[in-house]
Amino acid sequence: MSRTVITFGTFDVFHVGHLRVLERAAALGDRLVVGVSADALNERKKGRAPIFSEKERLAIVGALKVVDAVFVEESLEQKRDYIVEHGADVLVMGDDWAGKFDEYADACEVVYLERTPAISTTAIIEHIADL
Repeated sequence: MSRTVITFGTFDVFHVGHLRVLERAAALGDRLVVGVSADALNERKKGRAPIFSEKERLAIVGALKVVDAVFVEESLEQKRDYIVEHGADVLVMGDDWAGKFDEYADACEVVYLERTPAISTTAIIEHIADL
């Protein structure tokens, strides 16, 4: 029986940390589905527009070998709907979200993966701004 893994993120200024978490998420199942945060959702949760557009971020994430399908995540409140819609057996999030998605454990296994040390999109953006 195949296992579908689902994860979510903005994936702005795509970096090796993004790649590693997606590779590790994919290794937990047979199919990896990725919800890429809509531009509007990113602005609401982070208070700024992403550097790369929703369309560009979907294209980048969707082009990865480990990703089987991508979709636009319109709302944080729809996580359960996305899990059910995509038949997810496992929800994977970074450990910076530890405990915040445990409410979905009745619908699927919830796994928090350690982030890649010393790399973050915010730090990259700030470094570029300082140049």
